[in-house]
Amino acid sequence: MEQSGISLDRMRTFMRIVERGSLSAVARETGAGQSTVTRHLRELEDALGVALLRRTTRRVSLTEEGTRYYNHCQQVLCLIEQARQELHATGTSMAGSVRISCTAALGVLHVGRFIFDFQDAQPDIRIAFNLTDDRVDLVQDDVDIAIRLGPLTDSAMRLRSLGTSERVLVAAPAWVQRFGVPRLPADLAERDGVRLSRVLGSDRLVLQGKAGKPAILPFHARLNVDHGLALREALLAGRGYGPAHLWLVEDCLADGRLMRLLPSWTLTPVPLSMLIAPERATLARVRLCADFLSGGIMRLPGIRR
Repeated sequence: MEQSGISLDRMRTFMRIVERGSLSAVARETGAGQSTVTRHLRELEDALGVALLRRTTRRVSLTEEGTRYYNHCQQVLCLIEQARQELHATGTSMAGSVRISCTAALGVLHVGRFIFDFQDAQPDIRIAFNLTDDRVDLVQDDVDIAIRLGPLTDSAMRLRSLGTSERVLVAAPAWVQRFGVPRLPADLAERDGVRLSRVLGSDRLVLQGKAGKPAILPFHARLNVDHGLALREALLAGRGYGPAHLWLVEDCLADGRLMRLLPSWTLTPVPLSMLIAPERATLARVRLCADFLSGGIMRLPGIRR
């Protein structure tokens, strides 16, 4: 083994190739050029004396040695980050920053107040709170914790399932008064709704009754929105009916500003997950924040373990 060829830069390059799935993707993200990325990987493999990746024209995959080395790299870089952070700690107090990204509507309505409570309990921890419905790259976007709705496939991150989020069909009383109370899913087939345009499959409704096959019907929308809070306001204004996460509208159902439609039929729940950057997962303040937020989120209306 030639130790002079092993460096933190080459280890980080190797880890990013694994996490992004190709050398070209890492070259685009870093702006270093594919030749530089290729050279870093080659020099690291030469120094270790083993092949870390299997490369084809379409993808890369880890060798058995590469899998072991990737896990070691995670540990090494995590220890380096911990050492850096501990230099900024004051005495034995919890100190430093945590960067959180969250689905926008969930963040505004609920997660923000959990963060307030967390900082009241941990006054030396600074929080950077980013609200977006776009998928984030925790490493590239410098994020410690991401809270996301929907299926996730990034196996390189530490994934913590928070459960599933129940959805319900709702409408304002004024809309119900105008169009009547639907008794069956077919009663909605010709009615206009309000639709979240960036949700996969949102152009149809799949409703499951207590027995039998699910009812599948097209979801016509005169109004398409790309934000959960805009959906909530449109439903309250009687612009149409639509599916909504229970945590988004539970208060409106409780005070009568919205009504639940077809309560004996259910919509498919949506996975709710927390992603944690591997290099930050062992930092005490990140773990503490993740645990605090998880506890609060799992108590929200409609979140089922």
